Amino acid sequence: MRLILLGPPGAGKGTQAQQLVAKYGIVQLSTGDMLRAAVKAGTSLGLKVGDIMARGALCPDEIVVSIVEQRIAEPDARKGFILDGFPRTEPQAEALDRMLAKHGTALDAVIELKVDEAALIRRIESRIAETTARGEALRPDDNPDVLRRRLEAYRQQTAPLIAYYRGRGVLRTVDGMAPIAKVAAAIETVLAEPPPASPAPAAKPLPAKAGSPKAGSPKAESPKAGSPKAGSPRAGSPKGRSPKASAARKAKTSPGKRPLGKKPKPRATASARRKPARAARKQASGRAKIIAESGVKPAKRRR
Repeated sequence: MRLILLGPPGAGKGTQAQQLVAKYGIVQLSTGDMLRAAVKAGTSLGLKVGDIMARGALCPDEIVVSIVEQRIAEPDARKGFILDGFPRTEPQAEALDRMLAKHGTALDAVIELKVDEAALIRRIESRIAETTARGEALRPDDNPDVLRRRLEAYRQQTAPLIAYYRGRGVLRTVDGMAPIAKVAAAIETVLAEPPPASPAPAAKPLPAKAGSPKAGSPKAESPKAGSPKAGSPRAGSPKGRSPKASAARKAKTSPGKRPLGKKPKPRATASARRKPARAARKQASGRAKIIAESGVKPAKRRR
């Protein structure tokens, strides 16, 4: 069984880790203890760690992961382990996952001890008062101001791991404010439960056929109701009229052109327009000549 306990300072991770070690026969691995043991052993990795710790700097993630990798390969860690103090950041969690995957294994569960930070501060203040009243010496971490700074660091660095491990389906959450025995029972319960189903991956869209427009492209948009289809002539445009209407319109608007199949009417010339007037005058003069030769005066018209 490979576990990680998550929770802010004062949540009781150390107490619950001891109970899990006794129950399941696994080992509790503290990165601080492992770093000091590597320095004491004088290994090549320990020499690097010793130089870094002497400068007061933080060890790089790859060095910490390498030490964890060496430690979990030892015989006493074959049944499993509980990581204490590692990982603290998301990059460290990703590095740990890669290292475990390289050995063909993975974490079984990440247990979050959910607590009320304000209640933690009140708890430590009460403990300080009781210890002082008994005349006993205070522990180095029995300081509300120090606890507030550690809580702030936890919120900024380690709290994002909750979302990280929830996304991988290994997070279990229990109420860390309950009594120690109830918290331990809750941890056993969540460890016996089947892992929650991981979110299903989003369905990938089917590949578009050759020549078909992609979704979202202008060609893929369907024409609006009442609008002409793509490629069809618009209403009112010359292309939208019937052939007969177009021919008639061209005949009217183009004086020099005529529709096919029709003969033009002959246009009357100026001389043709003057012929009726000449005929009328000639007829009138003929009647006047006949009357003059006969000597008969024309009768007057009655009014």
